[in-house]
Amino acid sequence: MTPDTRGGAPRPAGPNQLWGVSFGASAVFLASWFLCWIQAYAINDDLPDACHDVRRQAFPPEVACAAVDGSVTGGTAGWLVVLFFASLVVALLTGTMALAVTAALRGR
Repeated sequence: MTPDTRGGAPRPAGPNQLWGVSFGASAVFLASWFLCWIQAYAINDDLPDACHDVRRQAFPPEVACAAVDGSVTGGTAGWLVVLFFASLVVALLTGTMALAVTAALRGR
């Protein structure tokens, strides 16, 4: 909290830390989306030529080959999918909270 120069009770500094977390989580989300996209469309680009059952997913991007025995080749790593969705949720929640705090502080 920073002191108010007009006197009275201390005034909150604002949602700067919430904005920082929101932008950081957005950067992690974009980086994980980029990694998923690179694996799906650059690394696994030739999978449809050598595979009978191709599985395509748009969000997060994924191109995988499912074999007859049930094994999957070329799928996105589980930790990357968790990072993708977790960073998306954190970015949306903290961004919404930062907007609400900013609106509340400007309404005073």
